[in-house]
Amino acid sequence: MNLKTLINGNKIQFDRKFKKLLKEKLNNSTLSKAIYYGSNNGGKRIRPFLVNQASKIAKINDNNSFILGASIECIHSYSLIHDDLPCMDDDDYRRGKLSTHKKFNEATAILAGDSLHDLAYELISSSLKNVNFSTNLKVVNYLSLCLGHKGLALGQSLDLEFENKNIGKNKILNMYLNKTGRLFEFCFASPFILANCKAEKIKFAKEYGLLFGLIFQIADDFIDENGTFKKIGKTPGKDIKQGKSILSKAVGKEEALEICNNKIKNFKKKYKNFLRSNGILLNILEYGLKRLY
Repeated sequence: MNLKTLINGNKIQFDRKFKKLLKEKLNNSTLSKAIYYGSNNGGKRIRPFLVNQASKIAKINDNNSFILGASIECIHSYSLIHDDLPCMDDDDYRRGKLSTHKKFNEATAILAGDSLHDLAYELISSSLKNVNFSTNLKVVNYLSLCLGHKGLALGQSLDLEFENKNIGKNKILNMYLNKTGRLFEFCFASPFILANCKAEKIKFAKEYGLLFGLIFQIADDFIDENGTFKKIGKTPGKDIKQGKSILSKAVGKEEALEICNNKIKNFKKKYKNFLRSNGILLNILEYGLKRLY
């Protein structure tokens, strides 16, 4: 079975369970409708797919794998809802649909994002099965570290701060690692933490998630720069117009590709034993890289 088929199959299964979960948690209020709308926006569900693959390696059960994936999608959806706001990146569309603040209004969109953020913590703190308190607390704490002023929020802050400035590639890469990489880090490492794996394996998982996230963001910016509305589902070329600091603009596509390939090469060398027994992980990295072509 090829990787695209695996990703699509996981998306179908995840979406069915995720929608059921949301319907159980939400009610008929306008806020609940905005939460549901903003968290079902047609994405590929790459993050739950990474959780699924990590869970198989770490050998955690299906319920806990789903709960981690659902929590991450709540966080990812919250970040997109807020990212589209006029005070942030100001986009009226997300994957071909009206952004949440355009479908509803800005205040409702902000509250929907806040509520999804909180729902992620509700799920992780109450719905994992057969997990002791100490391990559960480690996962909650780890998510906090990946999201806050040293993680996703920092990355978004730097993204805004770097607009219309001549920013070097190392600062851009650092911004990518926080803005996108840290959540992917949590995706891949959290099942290993939940399974109480050895520190060496957790370190591998964190670095793998960061690397995938970095490649994913580099490709995302290139697609935004060169795609069409039909292909990307939002205003194309807007990052360039807004003066965003993006790697392919700072160093060119060829050097951006070279950076990705070198990082993959170094990662393969460092963790050849882990990767030898889990070959699909290299295929997943290459999937992220192919989006640049």
